[in-house]
Amino acid sequence: MTSSAVASGGAMSMPRPARSRRSNLAVPGSSPKMLDKARGLPADQVFMDIEDAVAPLAKPEARKNIVAALNEGGYDGKVRAVRVNDWTTQWTYADVVEVVEGAGPNLDCIMLPKVQTADQIVALDLLLTQIEKSNGFEVGRIGIEAQIENAMGLINVDAIAAASPRVETIIFGPADFMASINMKSLVVGEQPPGYDVGDAYHYILMRILMAARAHDKLAIDGPYLAIKDVDGYRRVASRSAALGFDGKWVLHPGQVEAANEVYSPRQEDYDQAELILDAYAHYTSAEGGAKGAVMLGDEMIDEASRKMALVVAAKGRAAGMSRTTAFSPPD
Repeated sequence: MTSSAVASGGAMSMPRPARSRRSNLAVPGSSPKMLDKARGLPADQVFMDIEDAVAPLAKPEARKNIVAALNEGGYDGKVRAVRVNDWTTQWTYADVVEVVEGAGPNLDCIMLPKVQTADQIVALDLLLTQIEKSNGFEVGRIGIEAQIENAMGLINVDAIAAASPRVETIIFGPADFMASINMKSLVVGEQPPGYDVGDAYHYILMRILMAARAHDKLAIDGPYLAIKDVDGYRRVASRSAALGFDGKWVLHPGQVEAANEVYSPRQEDYDQAELILDAYAHYTSAEGGAKGAVMLGDEMIDEASRKMALVVAAKGRAAGMSRTTAFSPPD
């Protein structure tokens, strides 16, 4: 039996729902006002924080605020997640138990920060399973988001991504990561001073992306702390979007629209992707001549083209885009 099966009580894992996470809005659980405001923002995901955004003395009250907000509802169409404290702290167990027991049916995911080993994911999976069983909740429905924030976590990211069928996303946490490798910078989201060629975070982002894709998870980029510089946010987000990342953290309402735009396909690309899929399906059919490679306008398309188009089309569909063109088979 695999470790994933053990972590989920030996049950066969079911495919997890495809959830769009272009914009991942961080909301401190200590602020009922901000929890309420998040309901009206067009973010794909709202994650309610009990970790770094909440002072130690405020964590018990933050749990209560989050349970109340989740049960009150109003986050329709959004992924509802809660970031608990990491396993090295004294708060993790109480975070998970109080939030999941109090609002489990209205919660989609638990985000675990500073993940260093697969065992930490397995431990969270087992705890979630116990809570679900003891409360009569659907076992395995609540997902896990794993945040990679130090060198050890990055080294073990493949095992972390494979540790449980509950895992839905692998997230880059830049601030703690920068500290863990002694990066000489106090700026989170931009290149470190002195790094004037290339991207200092390229290896980290690609390592996370490869682990995520190898295990069919989403890859999420971390925050950009200069919250008033929306152009800067858009520029940095475009880098990870170009690599294939699915979304990025949002720390301010002004960043939400930029994230949704950057991590969605351009309309013309989405239209072309859907056109390629329709055309390839037609031409490979008996009616279309059972051809393996054909011309679509000035472009040759084949099976590889179909796979590339499927990626773009899937992102567009998840973002709720509508196509503006249709394929018409030739007479």
